[in-house]
Amino acid sequence: MSIKRSNKKWYFVFLMFPLFLAFIILRKTDPYQQWEVYGGDNGKIHYSSLTQIDTNNVKNLRVAWVYHTGDTNQIEANPIIIDHILYGVSPKLKLFAIDAATGHKKWVFDPLSGGKYKSNQSMNACRGVTYYSSGKHDERIFYTVGSTLYCLDAQEGQPVTSFGNNGTINLHDGLGRDVKNLSITSTTPGVIYKDLLILGTRVAEEAGAAPGHIRAYDVHTGTIRWIFHTIPYPGETGYESWDDKESYKHAGGVNAWAGFSLDTAKGMVFAQIGSASYDFYGGKRKGNNLFANCVLALNAATGKRVWHFQTVHHDVWDRDPPTAPVLVTILKHGKKIEAVVQLTKSGLIFLLNRATGKPIYPIMETPVPYQSELVGEKLSKTQPLPSFYKPFARQTFTEADLNKYVSDSSYRDIKKKFLTYKKGFYAPPSKKGTLMLPGLDGGAEWGGPAFDPQTGLLYVNANEVPWVITMVDINNGENSSLKQTNLEAGMFLYRSNCMGCHGERREGGGNYPSLVGINTKYNEAAFTQLLASGRRMMPAFNQLSTSERTALASFILNLKGKKNMLYVNNAKPKDSYLKMPYSVTGYIKFRTLEGYPAINPPWGTLNAINLNTGKVVWRDTLGDYPELKAKGIHAGTENYGGSVVTAGGLLFIAATKDAKFRAFNKRTGKLLWETDLPAAGFATPAVYQVNGKQYLVIACGGGKLKGAASGDAYVAFSLPAN
Repeated sequence: MSIKRSNKKWYFVFLMFPLFLAFIILRKTDPYQQWEVYGGDNGKIHYSSLTQIDTNNVKNLRVAWVYHTGDTNQIEANPIIIDHILYGVSPKLKLFAIDAATGHKKWVFDPLSGGKYKSNQSMNACRGVTYYSSGKHDERIFYTVGSTLYCLDAQEGQPVTSFGNNGTINLHDGLGRDVKNLSITSTTPGVIYKDLLILGTRVAEEAGAAPGHIRAYDVHTGTIRWIFHTIPYPGETGYESWDDKESYKHAGGVNAWAGFSLDTAKGMVFAQIGSASYDFYGGKRKGNNLFANCVLALNAATGKRVWHFQTVHHDVWDRDPPTAPVLVTILKHGKKIEAVVQLTKSGLIFLLNRATGKPIYPIMETPVPYQSELVGEKLSKTQPLPSFYKPFARQTFTEADLNKYVSDSSYRDIKKKFLTYKKGFYAPPSKKGTLMLPGLDGGAEWGGPAFDPQTGLLYVNANEVPWVITMVDINNGENSSLKQTNLEAGMFLYRSNCMGCHGERREGGGNYPSLVGINTKYNEAAFTQLLASGRRMMPAFNQLSTSERTALASFILNLKGKKNMLYVNNAKPKDSYLKMPYSVTGYIKFRTLEGYPAINPPWGTLNAINLNTGKVVWRDTLGDYPELKAKGIHAGTENYGGSVVTAGGLLFIAATKDAKFRAFNKRTGKLLWETDLPAAGFATPAVYQVNGKQYLVIACGGGKLKGAASGDAYVAFSLPAN
């Protein structure tokens, strides 16, 4: 039977229509075609199925556009793209919407403008935003500034007044106790399940911290629909794990600060839970402290616990999981298993059955031989250690590992210190100083890993920098019956409230700035305002009385007119739970006299791990110090922010101090492309397409590490037009 020429076209269309329809359906159902959720998708695998940019043409990438926020400082945000609009956040927490193909501004919302909300805000880190839509006439963006959760119209950039209190929710509300004077914010965006916004929080890390309960808000009204008590109430699972049965009334921390993953088909939300406060001394919180340091699975509709797994018992090392659980499918003996992967700061990989929380491979409760010298401390006798996956970061530090690329005097200095420190993977904090490797910033960090469903490879960038935790007595100076000057009282208040971050000598350390010479920047009024509002990593200290603030200012600012005045304590009596007998002297990295880590390189690595076999497929040093690179030393740098893996065969990552943006062959680890950014990209890239053209974008705020210049830009890349 012949077909007439006039009918051939329609016959061809008839044959191709099913393929065309399948293509349209695939685009609609493939969650990896766009970047509409923080981390790329609800499973937090940082994966893009786009293939336009691949291993052959990645070398041709060019800057497509640059958007300057106008605020210069750290930007840790992973932007989202809805249709052709990109939503991001500036260092001063302005929320903006721009054209994702051109970078042209659509609108900017400034929460501090006009002074309307200014008194309730502080400059917290903001790593992203959450989008909700029930149709074109109801599109919302949720994000947090200080202690305020905002709900904005996604098209206009104005508060949705029907939500909460004229578009805002105070995160102090609804926690079951009075926390109005305590620090609480949300640095990582929540997730949307149906008509719920599920949100975690960042709270302070001293004893007087707010509880980290998880809340689900109605996306339309702001009403709390459910709350999960991360510090259990009587009758709830985990209550027995706190020796002090009043802990639910006063203990703090135990918060889902790094966000969530979500399995919509199962109706389950998965959280990492932070450590209990106070971080480095647990004598006032004996027990295993559930649900601290847990992977936690909840029914997303009701908030009811489905299962939990604790990665550290009674944590006194600040070794809480630093990133949201990752939802993966692995092969075991040829059988597909839906699983949850949880990485830790200590370089461990926990793999759990997604439905039950049971380990897929044995996780051994391993005896820990250490005892604490701190009075009242009671450590766990065992800790869980995975047996199948090897650590992705070094966990031992011997004299042979001391940095050999330094001067003789510098080597003698670090060796002398090294020999005095206590050592061991679970050696507790001590008065002589305890060496921690990986340090307090990982191992893994908040940027999180990427997972490639095509190959089963998990990619994790790791820090390999040693830190030292040193404890000191702080109770000797507390005696309200003694006559003290403001200076003397301020010294005590500094040790109990500030020293843990800013150091014994106020020199700062880690992510915390030096306070030396701060009196040239702040007068007493400005300093008092800073205590009330907080700023970025610094929480608010509204729990301090007027006299305590004056005394603290007298010490830190060296107020000549007030430091020798008699201190009159008008503070309310403090609960004995808040009176810690010890404090850490600061978040101190173990460094050489030249300022480099005291351990031999590498100091930052990028690791590709096959989750099906447990094997490390490739590992590369990540980042460079230019002056060391010139000497032939590929040292790596500390890195913050995650990677993205694509179906085009690529792994993209910035994250390093040297302000580079790199692309690796995802199968071999070969470096295929790198470019200079205007400032370090301490953030996770986003990959998306507009009108069939693929882009990748990275926030370039820099500033986080000493010597890393600050910036204000989001930079997008694409292939040049044909």
